[in-house]
Amino acid sequence: MKMTFRWYGEGRDPISLKQIRQIPGMSGLMGVLDEKAAGEVWQYDECKAYVDHVHEAGLECEVIESVNVHEDIKMGLPTRDQYIANYCESIRNLAKVGVKVIIYNFMPVLDWLRTDLARVIPEDGSNSLYFDEKDLGNMTPLEIVQNTAKSSNGFSLPGWEPERLAELEKTLAFYKNITVEDMLANYKYFLDGIIPTCEEVGVKMACHPDDPAWPIFGLPRMAHSQEGYDKIVKLHDSPCNTVCLCTGSLGSDPNNDIPAIIRHFGEMDRIGAMHVRNVKYLGYHHFREASHLSADGDLDMYAIMKAIYDTCPDTYIRPDHGRMIWDEVGRPGYGLYDRALGATYLNGLWEAIDKNAKAAK
Repeated sequence: MKMTFRWYGEGRDPISLKQIRQIPGMSGLMGVLDEKAAGEVWQYDECKAYVDHVHEAGLECEVIESVNVHEDIKMGLPTRDQYIANYCESIRNLAKVGVKVIIYNFMPVLDWLRTDLARVIPEDGSNSLYFDEKDLGNMTPLEIVQNTAKSSNGFSLPGWEPERLAELEKTLAFYKNITVEDMLANYKYFLDGIIPTCEEVGVKMACHPDDPAWPIFGLPRMAHSQEGYDKIVKLHDSPCNTVCLCTGSLGSDPNNDIPAIIRHFGEMDRIGAMHVRNVKYLGYHHFREASHLSADGDLDMYAIMKAIYDTCPDTYIRPDHGRMIWDEVGRPGYGLYDRALGATYLNGLWEAIDKNAKAAK
């Protein structure tokens, strides 16, 4: 297991590489390349500059997140071939600088959704990301996007980049005629176009689940259950077609047995990376994000880490979506302090699991 940290880049993240390096057990980053619009090529020199900068801080950079898939690919438009070719070029360039896993998603239009980015937790006064489907009321997707931007403390948020949402209403209208089956066909076309390049250069693609783990606004979402992920890994049978198993995204639906899902895909060798976080259920389609401590939420973090240890012990992990604590102000979900505590807690669980396993032999 390699413990990593999400970082948005110099000048774009208030957290420094020096601070990340000081978190015990931190091996490297899950880096972010989202400064360009979806569909543009990340050139070799740009990839090298980013990775070299991370290496100079004493950290690895073997995982890159958010090389965004252009919406035309998801919608199956004729322009998709050029965007797929561009994606293949980005894969090759990232492989040249040592990247081994690319995390992405195939969610239509909206990446992730919350109804409050800083809901105060009464028990301790911290705040965290929060979702209550009832709060959506009669709000349109455009109104939700505008509210999310206003609540982001001035930071960009992954999946909510302005260029991706510039033609939101037009794109939403187009999706009314696209079914889940259509999306799966378009997804297969994408994977068939990029996986041969991945196999050639040794890069795994890891699909992030829908967040929250159910359809919203009638959009054709498909990656929010074991069944949905099974369909995705079968679209193109290759060790390079893997999942990024996010415990919080899948765990937003209490019907998902997270440790069992980890074991299912871990035993198949189809977990490319993991995002590990905790959620607190508050009702139907109603939850908030909690600290990583099992008792603070409703996910069993020991069982999660044990499933990883047993079935995919060499995977990349990062503590995901921390609370805002100790008066920190930063990008919602991506503060320093609570994610550092989360990494330490997960490393502690791993050490205990490892020692118990070795003592039992």
